[in-house]
Amino acid sequence: MNFLPFPEIKTERLLLRKIEASDAPVILYLRSDETINQFIERPENRKTKTLEQALQFIAAINEDFQNNKSVTWGIAYNNQPHIIGTICLWSFSENNTIAEVGYGLNPEFQNKGIMTEVLKCVIDFGFNKLKLNKIEAFTHHKNENSRKLLEKCGLHFIQNRKDQDNDSNVIYELLNN
Repeated sequence: MNFLPFPEIKTERLLLRKIEASDAPVILYLRSDETINQFIERPENRKTKTLEQALQFIAAINEDFQNNKSVTWGIAYNNQPHIIGTICLWSFSENNTIAEVGYGLNPEFQNKGIMTEVLKCVIDFGFNKLKLNKIEAFTHHKNENSRKLLEKCGLHFIQNRKDQDNDSNVIYELLNN
C-alpha cells in the first residue's frame, strides 16, 4: 500500500485535503464536542481534550499516512481554508484488501449531503485507487444518522458480525464488485 503523494480529492463543492497543524482547533472541536461524539466510545488514552492533544493527534495521523497505515482527509468547502469534518480509511487488513472508514462532521454542516458526497468519493478512491476488496464501517447501533448514511452509500448491515472491541457497535460493509 502506498498513498504518497497525499491524495487530495475534489468534488464540485468540496475538497478533501491533508490535515495540518493549523487545523488543530477544529480537530479539538470535532473530537471533543458532545453532540459529535455522543455515539463514539473512545478509550481515555485516545480522547482529545486540549489543543496540544489535537496537535498530537494530527501528527499521529500524518505519521500513519507516511507509513501507509491510514489516510485521513479534512473536509472543506472549495476555496475555504477551514475544515468542517474528517473522513479516513484506516485499520487495513494485513493483506491491504479491507479497510475501515470513519468520519465526523460539524453539526452545523450536517443534513446538507456533505457526508454522502464525501463518503462516495472515499469509497471510489478505496476501490479504484487502492484496489480494496471491501470497505467496512463500525457505528453505534443507536446512531441512526450514521446508519442511514452508510445504507445510502451502498453499505450493508452485517447482522451476524460483532465488533470485538465494542458491543454497542454494528458493522456495515461494501464489497468491490
